Amino acid sequence: MRSTLKASALALAAAFAAPAAFAETLSGDLKIFLDTSNPAPRATMEAMIERFGEKHPDLNIETTVIDREAYKTQIRNFLTADAPDVATWYAANRMRPYVEAGLFEDVSDLWAEPAIAENLASTKGAMTIDGKQWGVPYTYYQWGIYYRKDIYDELGLSEPSNWDEMKSNCQAIVESGRACYTIGSKFLWTAGGWFDYLNLRTNGFDFHMQLAAGEIPWTDDRVRQTFANWRELIDMGAYVDNHQNYSWQEALPFMVNGEAAAYLMGNFAVAPLREAGLTDDQLDFYQFPPINPDVELAEDAPTDTFHIPANAENKDAAREFLRFVVSAEEQTIINNGENLGQLPVNASASIDDDKFLNEGFAMLSSNSPGGVAQFFDRDFPAEMAAEAMQGLQEFMVIPDNLDDILNRLEQVRQRVY
Repeated sequence: MRSTLKASALALAAAFAAPAAFAETLSGDLKIFLDTSNPAPRATMEAMIERFGEKHPDLNIETTVIDREAYKTQIRNFLTADAPDVATWYAANRMRPYVEAGLFEDVSDLWAEPAIAENLASTKGAMTIDGKQWGVPYTYYQWGIYYRKDIYDELGLSEPSNWDEMKSNCQAIVESGRACYTIGSKFLWTAGGWFDYLNLRTNGFDFHMQLAAGEIPWTDDRVRQTFANWRELIDMGAYVDNHQNYSWQEALPFMVNGEAAAYLMGNFAVAPLREAGLTDDQLDFYQFPPINPDVELAEDAPTDTFHIPANAENKDAAREFLRFVVSAEEQTIINNGENLGQLPVNASASIDDDKFLNEGFAMLSSNSPGGVAQFFDRDFPAEMAAEAMQGLQEFMVIPDNLDDILNRLEQVRQRVY
């Protein structure tokens, strides 16, 4: 059945202004499965599908929305039997099991088209396995260091351009009686964010992905170098005390109250920091600086994706839908503040006039040549991620345990892969 949601006049105008390549006549049924079950993402996706349907009146579109957690348990079953034509999922290692099982369609032909190849270049690596592309991204958001600009100004500090400057800043902050960084590692994944950036900056994107794929031992000297860099911050007293007792939200007040100067976090932290009273004059953002100058900058930017199941019946319409989703016009609409409130993946899209979204968009579109990682618990298989993040938190609390931690994780690696 067709959705009856009405798109705004602006959205319809943008949709009808799309390139002529989208005007191909399509017919038959197009079945779309979505995991965007929360109200705002659901409404955004349904409105987008309605706009696509307006352009293809002979196409019967059937949309099924499944609760996100239920979707995760059902996806293998529905990809195997009675597959839809298009399905949402996630990039990088999260799509690997379905690629290796032959359940996702190779869409490298789409990525060979100039409009996609040029405008989605920063996300290509996240969609690539074995040299082929297996879907398209539709939204992502930046990670980086959000900091108290007023504290930096008070101490005469500027945004660091390299690792030495980052440590020098931290020393000055510690000497002022503050922690450099707040963090709540109670639920482990925030420690994964620190490892991601330190390893990406120490060893690079390809190495990080090889580690995530189980191809490199945790006891490798290059992994140890990442932890050696991390220990410099730990030994300096860079982090708030007792962070293992706090969730990420419970760690926010340290920054709001000025007891910590910065937070390595995703852009979703901006809203609660603003709501807690920090103004945009007090709050600013910088890209995690280089550590190894020979390594290209890569970023964490968790990416949500659309895929064509290998068993889909209407692959022509599905490909046209994927082209539509990643067009600059649609990327501008679905990612604006009234909809997903995240970053468009198309470098030619427009974004809301928000300074953090602007900085994140510029960083991911033009200053992440090393690639875009998906975040620790998306890039590593679930069992490896769970064990490793416990080890990362333990290291932050008791860094002398490193040898035991790495030996344990190496045993897990040999079992998991």
